[in-house]
Amino acid sequence: MKQKIFYQSSLPRAGSTLLQNVMGQNPEFHVTPTSGMIDLMLGTRIGYNGNKEAKAGDEQMWRQGFYAYCREGFKGYAEVLTEKPYILDKNRAWGSYYRLLNEINPDPKIVFMVRDLRSVFTSMEKKFRSNPDTDDGLLDNGKLKNITTHQRIETWSQGHPIGYAVTKLHQSILDKTAQKFLFIKYEDFCANPDPQIKSIYQFFDLPYFQHTYDSIQQITIEDDTVHGIYGDHTIRKSLGMLPEDYYEILGEYTCNWIYETYKWYYDIFQYKK
Repeated sequence: MKQKIFYQSSLPRAGSTLLQNVMGQNPEFHVTPTSGMIDLMLGTRIGYNGNKEAKAGDEQMWRQGFYAYCREGFKGYAEVLTEKPYILDKNRAWGSYYRLLNEINPDPKIVFMVRDLRSVFTSMEKKFRSNPDTDDGLLDNGKLKNITTHQRIETWSQGHPIGYAVTKLHQSILDKTAQKFLFIKYEDFCANPDPQIKSIYQFFDLPYFQHTYDSIQQITIEDDTVHGIYGDHTIRKSLGMLPEDYYEILGEYTCNWIYETYKWYYDIFQYKK
């Protein structure tokens, strides 16, 4: 049976796990937790780039062979995962490698969840505050590093997971590969999910399946201890927006800093100040 792989490459703390578990209600879909499938592709690329035989031989043959090798690897991987016809594979790096993925799986369908970045950073800060017993190496009291909320926000903005994901998204917008993505705002998904889900099926060119949003069962399983204190892949059972509390958690100064720092993001996705 021919299987088709779709991709989810959402921002951190933007409802990616929630979307996976909603889509997983469709019995024809296998949905993954955070997946390492992309690393199989990138690991193969490392070997291909370091291969002396490839450099000494027919360059075009080796290039096409690399793409074909990955293509068949994707196929084999999917067959091991499930017998279902559709796979929705989740990793936030898929969008960053659109051009490579397009050579392996032409016209890949990538869903990309976004969220007000003030809420994304607030979610991280809440996780930090709720784990006072855990030293994750972020704080350095001697050097007065990351001892305030604003300092932590700046640090997260310059590294993983938020800084990396947002920077890569910006590049995808600049090089226009993002025009191939389907963007869904987390806020719209929570407030009025059915139109968002319908847009996914239209994007995937698949018939619509009626989902339920008030009794969502957790299908994906992840060991969040691997992700540290910021890993939280347990979903709520029903959709709905919780009150926005980023001004309360982050303060007005830091909220304004986020808005001004990522003005391009707020303009493109039409989030209000």
